[in-house]
Amino acid sequence: QVQLVESGGGLVQPGGSLRLSCAASGSDFRLFNMGWYRQVPGKQRELVVIISTGGSGSTTTAASVKGRFTISLDAAKNTVYLQMNRLRPEDTAVYYCTALVSVAGASAGDYWGQGTQVTVSS
Repeated sequence: QVQLVESGGGLVQPGGSLRLSCAASGSDFRLFNMGWYRQVPGKQRELVVIISTGGSGSTTTAASVKGRFTISLDAAKNTVYLQMNRLRPEDTAVYYCTALVSVAGASAGDYWGQGTQVTVSS
């Protein structure tokens, strides 16, 4: 089993910043990518940003956050960080960390963190 533990959410003013973190832990696992989706009540969960944990470090970023949100990887700690700048009320959502993981050499599957609330409000 793999656990994804998120932190860093909270209440922030429009134009402000937050930094989220997500750490993967467990035993005998391999990470292929990590990142965040977000979800608001009544809407589908949507991709925010994903980074490959392989050598490429390639990213996939939602157009709505490009230029404002930056993901970074600390491979040694199996941890990703999401620096969120110039936050807008429409960024308000529960942010869920996700990772593509292979456990004990099995085929890779998606794992999810517990979610952290980000609220952007004046």
